[in-house]
Amino acid sequence: MLDQPTEVNSLGFAKPPSETRVVVAMSGGVDSSVVAAQLAEEGYDVVGVTLQLYDHGAALAKKGACCAGIDIHDARRVAEEMNFPHYVLDYENIFQEAVIDEFADSYLGGATPVPCIRCNERVKFKDLLETAKDLEADCMATGHYIQRKMGANGAELHSAEDANRDQSYFLFSTTPEQLSYLRFPLGHLPSKDATRELAAKYGLAVADKPDSQDICFVPNGNYASVIEKLRPGAAEPGQIVHADGRVLGEHNGVIHYTIGQRRGLGIGGLSEPLYVVKLDVDNKQVVVGPKEMLATRTIPVREINWLGDEAFTSQKEWHLKVKVRSTRPPRDAIIRPISETEAEVELLTAEEGVSPGQACVFYAGEGSRIFGGGWIWKGE
Repeated sequence: MLDQPTEVNSLGFAKPPSETRVVVAMSGGVDSSVVAAQLAEEGYDVVGVTLQLYDHGAALAKKGACCAGIDIHDARRVAEEMNFPHYVLDYENIFQEAVIDEFADSYLGGATPVPCIRCNERVKFKDLLETAKDLEADCMATGHYIQRKMGANGAELHSAEDANRDQSYFLFSTTPEQLSYLRFPLGHLPSKDATRELAAKYGLAVADKPDSQDICFVPNGNYASVIEKLRPGAAEPGQIVHADGRVLGEHNGVIHYTIGQRRGLGIGGLSEPLYVVKLDVDNKQVVVGPKEMLATRTIPVREINWLGDEAFTSQKEWHLKVKVRSTRPPRDAIIRPISETEAEVELLTAEEGVSPGQACVFYAGEGSRIFGGGWIWKGE
């Protein structure tokens, strides 16, 4: 008599949930807590892991922070309620070196970094993923709003069902190897309300916990104060200069400004509205100009992570959509590879406020698939 084929479980393994170990990356928020609770209820061998990433005084009691004191407590409580083991790993040094230091240095270099992407890339999906493998887990699950779908050539990355919650911009650097190991159980949900309903169904104390808003190690969104603590004396004063060469005023550090900024420039009394169009770090100058100067059509991109089925350089041009800020919709573009990791991106419609340090993420012209992306830089 032939053996009956084993049914594939909800995580894609041909064995019962009870024999499938899954490490859940738990931040203490409602999203990852729901993932852990749902998988535990389905009978999986769940192991919860929370990373302690930093520990400054303001963060310990700050509501809506991530990966600090109160959140570790919340994650531990969910594990106790759902009866699975939970570990806290001290990743402070790794996080400092891989994320915070680069964040400070990028700002000092006149860029506008996105540390959440680096954290996913260098900490959660690198070191934590290796820890999950050390724990002999079959896969690692997170609470990110993004979808993993199986295609003809393996696992593919797709936007979340709920466009308002989609986190694909922050996960473009996920490699094919990582993607084969990761699972995103929330990506198909229609809304955040659906997640909170699940949290209430499982009786989780974090069901009404507010979403984190700021970058976790930047209390109250004050980037400059964090950078000044990390790099004392780095905020050197200089001139605010019009693009036509006129000196309009003084500033107390380039780190206080970002490309596209209009408010708080300290140069009132002018007839025309002016925007930050360039940060000249070498000359300690904040260059301002009219809005039309912000319009950009050509973007140099490097450190590309390509998730297409064919090699990136197999075509001279890729006609895709790109997103140049997390809050912008994808726009039609032509991507011209220079090497496996570098490209020139031509926007068919100019975008304002394109800034070095931000990500440029590639999306399918039609459909929900993400083809990777890279980092915007100043060019030669």
